[in-house]
Amino acid sequence: MNRIPVLVPIVVSAVFHYLGPALAVLLFAHIAAPGVLWLRIASAALVFAAWRRAWVRSRATLALGVVLAAMNTVFYLAIARLPLATVGAIEFLGVIALAAAGVRTRRNAAALGFAVAGVAALTEVRLAGEPLGFVFAFANCALFMAYIAIGHRIAADGDGIDRLAGAMLVAAVVAAPFGLPAAAPAFAHPVWLAAGIGVGVCSSVVPYVADQLVMARVRRSTFALLLSALPASATVIGLVVLGQLPTWRDLLGIGLVAAGLALHQERAEPSEHPGRGTAAVEPDGYRRGQT
Repeated sequence: MNRIPVLVPIVVSAVFHYLGPALAVLLFAHIAAPGVLWLRIASAALVFAAWRRAWVRSRATLALGVVLAAMNTVFYLAIARLPLATVGAIEFLGVIALAAAGVRTRRNAAALGFAVAGVAALTEVRLAGEPLGFVFAFANCALFMAYIAIGHRIAADGDGIDRLAGAMLVAAVVAAPFGLPAAAPAFAHPVWLAAGIGVGVCSSVVPYVADQLVMARVRRSTFALLLSALPASATVIGLVVLGQLPTWRDLLGIGLVAAGLALHQERAEPSEHPGRGTAAVEPDGYRRGQT
């Protein structure tokens, strides 16, 4: 897997990250948001259980499961009250903070600047809305930072996907009291249930697995910077799938994000992961292994 450029799983994650909500929208007319949320998490947990050794064998795995359940819950509650762009912009405040923490050179500082400017151009923030919606949005921001931190920790041990599988089982149990009653109508409608499974695969299996593949190869701050590609990918998907023509502002944002990703360079510094040696670095700046 280390021969695959890091941007490949990032793009895969971005594509499926936005296909999932598209399927979820179809369900909102029939099932309340908490029910769709639980179908998403539970179906992902079943897929992981059938595919991997879904063990809950550490506090990090347990913590990640709780974070996944809480993060997805507050995200759905936030987008039910605020525009998706607003929630996404608030979420990226945490991502930017993590990326800024890893700036070591002028080149990477410039890369971060381009990425931040690109996200700002792509994301139109509306400051009007329900106060409770902003509470949920900022809670999602904090939990997303926790997801990145704990995700990197389990990726460091070399069995991150197995531990992610265990965490998803924990998340399904934690979210059940809140979401299972609302999801009950889906069990009487096979099409709704199939759509819920599709949401789970697109939103909670493919993106999180792709994240683990990237987290195992790059620093936490680099991963945060790579996530700036998500708003750009949403614009591209909107054009290709939905026929939504991008504005000049969208094109400017995509160009700035691309410039930031191209400019950033991972340095051959001691790993952030405990117990691992200094990482070797490819010419493109990404890790290819450990010494």
